[in-house]
Amino acid sequence: MLNPFSKLWRYLKKIVASITILWLVAIIAFSFLPVPFSMLMVERQIGALISVNFSYVSRSSWVDQNQISPYMALAVIAAEDQKFPKHWGFDFEAIESAMVHNKKYQQRIRGASTISQQTAKNLFLWEGRSWLRKGLEAGLTAGLELLWSKKRILTVYLNIAEFGHGIFGVEEAAQHYFGKSASRLTSSEAALLAAVLPNPRLYRVNAPSKYVLQRQQWILRQMQLMGGANYLKQQDLR
Repeated sequence: MLNPFSKLWRYLKKIVASITILWLVAIIAFSFLPVPFSMLMVERQIGALISVNFSYVSRSSWVDQNQISPYMALAVIAAEDQKFPKHWGFDFEAIESAMVHNKKYQQRIRGASTISQQTAKNLFLWEGRSWLRKGLEAGLTAGLELLWSKKRILTVYLNIAEFGHGIFGVEEAAQHYFGKSASRLTSSEAALLAAVLPNPRLYRVNAPSKYVLQRQQWILRQMQLMGGANYLKQQDLR
């Protein structure tokens, strides 16, 4: 007869196996199907309900890659992950640099997540800095890199990224802030949206701080240095 701990262990293994299979099925399905929502959207909505904030609504509108301005894709690569076309999901140099920085400046934590990691985290996981979450993020990132193209990762990222209070995805952001579709975003508008991505709950597109405006200009310079919209074709991202 199994003792209670053995029963619990078998039960936990079944749960882990079920969740792993569910994630694998989702990764395969979302390699070609539109993503209806992300776990970050769900977390934000549940958090609002718990805090009795019934006015909050997570909003998103899926658009395919050809319905997104090339400037937007270029802006997020310039701002978030310039090694995106070349790495396999992880930028180890950036991770090492962030670890050194965070050890020295503990009050100003710097992240080193790639676009692939952010896509995995926002789509499937909860917010936090626990080792468990980081381990799951690493596994899911490897899955995305293995089963999705770089174009697909970038497209999903742009559709689920948080750009402000209840605003998810570039189409929703473009309509809300600029009154136009994501396909018509200019380089300046795209850079402004990308500038708030480090913390869209603190930085605001419609009331940009001095830091956000400075970051927008830096992103625009990086976009030019990378070669402009032609960069996406050169890297087979368009």
